[in-house]
Amino acid sequence: MFRYVLRLLLAVLLLAGAPWCAAADAPPPKGTLVIIGGNLRPANAPVWERIVQLAGGKGARIAVFASASGTPERSGKSLVERLNSYGAKAFFVPVAVKLSGSDYQAAADDPGLAEAVRGAGGAFFAGGDQSRITRALRHEDGSNTRVLDALWDMYRRGGMIAGSSAGAAIMSSTMFGRPKAVLATLKLGVEEGEEITDGLGFVGDDVFVDQHLLVRGRFARMLPAMLKKGYKLGLGIDEDTAMVVLPNRDVEVIGYKGALVLDLSNATVHEGAFNVTNVQVSYLDNGDHFNIVTRECIPSDDKADNKLDPSRPYYREPLFTADILGNTTVVDLMSKLIDSDQPDAIGITLGSPNGVQPDLGFEFRFTRTEDSVGYQSSSMESYSIYNVRMDIRPILIRRPLYQYK
Repeated sequence: MFRYVLRLLLAVLLLAGAPWCAAADAPPPKGTLVIIGGNLRPANAPVWERIVQLAGGKGARIAVFASASGTPERSGKSLVERLNSYGAKAFFVPVAVKLSGSDYQAAADDPGLAEAVRGAGGAFFAGGDQSRITRALRHEDGSNTRVLDALWDMYRRGGMIAGSSAGAAIMSSTMFGRPKAVLATLKLGVEEGEEITDGLGFVGDDVFVDQHLLVRGRFARMLPAMLKKGYKLGLGIDEDTAMVVLPNRDVEVIGYKGALVLDLSNATVHEGAFNVTNVQVSYLDNGDHFNIVTRECIPSDDKADNKLDPSRPYYREPLFTADILGNTTVVDLMSKLIDSDQPDAIGITLGSPNGVQPDLGFEFRFTRTEDSVGYQSSSMESYSIYNVRMDIRPILIRRPLYQYK
């Protein structure tokens, strides 16, 4: 605990030099973010209870934005009821493109509604289409509506902003807009105003955020977007799981699965088809901490005393998967690598013969370095894996893969 406190103090001292909020001359926000990877289940009490706690505790006023939803009234009502079942006093904010019988532009600039949001202890953004959120909360010229200004005021003052799925996407300054499939994104890249567009930037200008990460293999699509916009750090969160980002930029993972940290500080991009080397990737499991400023990972209490010993590996055979973009496959492969006698592990991804550029695939090579470290839970079969090198290179697929006789 003493070590952890010292690291937090160091993060606070370094914070002044970190880019943080939209206005360059504004002080760092005193509030907290809860970034949820989507599909947050009603019974996931640790996440729901943390949301209410950070908004002020029992009786906390939480403004519910269902702006991303195709059925905002129904979605908003459900979220209000759920938050209230965990002790909040939530209220629906009628600012949504798809809200029938409502002028969302007028509502977003309504002074009374803005004051209600400004006076709340927190806000919650539902899932759906993230472009509907930015469309509802920004004017056509890109300027903030009164309600968006109120959200920023509440957050800077110390309030909590949570978002699930689309509500997570808006947390960074750049978000996915109309993205292609993951493999097609690797092959074709991303374009401004199409695959990527402007988010709301609550997490700061230096961090890229993505969601539904492990279930849908989206860690791979983060890289072209990050390289396009010059991001060095990416945080990807899985479903039914949340990243809690504190004012000192310490990140705690809570929930069902975990999050990936992608660090491109020392990465090298090569010409031709997508080809990048020396990406540093870490997997944060439930209860783990990561600080955006110091880049330091700290395992949960049940793993802290169970650091893996490289001289006593469990896995002793070559590590390979033919579907690196499959559901949680990347974490499964990294978990085996960190507890094996193998120096690296390889995963590949191939597309349909009828898809875009069918002869192009990619190899993902994960390598243990002197900085790589792993921890295993003392109570269950789960790992935390820090500082593994990842290289991605294009491979040519010879078709057909098989022949009938």
